[in-house]
Amino acid sequence: MTEVERTIGTPDEATQEPADGSGGDAQAAHRGRRRVGVLISVAALAYAFDLISKLIVVANLEHHAPIQVIGTVLQLDVVRNRGAAFGIGEALTIVLTAIAAVVIVVIARIARRLYSVPWAIALGLLLGGAFGNLTDRVFRSPGVFQGAVVDFIAPTHFAVFNLADSAIVCGGILIVILSFRGLDPDGTVHRD
Repeated sequence: MTEVERTIGTPDEATQEPADGSGGDAQAAHRGRRRVGVLISVAALAYAFDLISKLIVVANLEHHAPIQVIGTVLQLDVVRNRGAAFGIGEALTIVLTAIAAVVIVVIARIARRLYSVPWAIALGLLLGGAFGNLTDRVFRSPGVFQGAVVDFIAPTHFAVFNLADSAIVCGGILIVILSFRGLDPDGTVHRD
């Protein structure tokens, strides 16, 4: 092992039990506390903002003319989307629901070794967004696992989206940035 790997640590070191039989407590203490609370808090906020915004929009804007926020550049216009982004895959609602459920399970598994606050924020955004759109797919018409997602933010010459979509995109961008910077969810940093 090189000096850099000893200084920075590697994922293998983080998951191996030390020879002294301490069960890894020393390594966990070195990394700090797990950041599951941050992940859950960010996910809950993203989910709450999405859910509340959709309830308000459906109650007040559905079946009405679009509201101009910035002229015709940005409007609020309720659209029911049974597909993925840009309305692609409208016949795949059940598949999209399954994908969202898998994303939630994967994030829950990663959370067991989550010691990085930036990763907790990124995964929290993904989790909150996934739950927001999954809630629509499960509980909105036309039926369970076939529901249409409520989209309402309508910029000119772009897809109509919602706050859950925004959270997912922001979380994804943050994950890409963290990966390029070499930061892993377990708090280790790799420099190439």
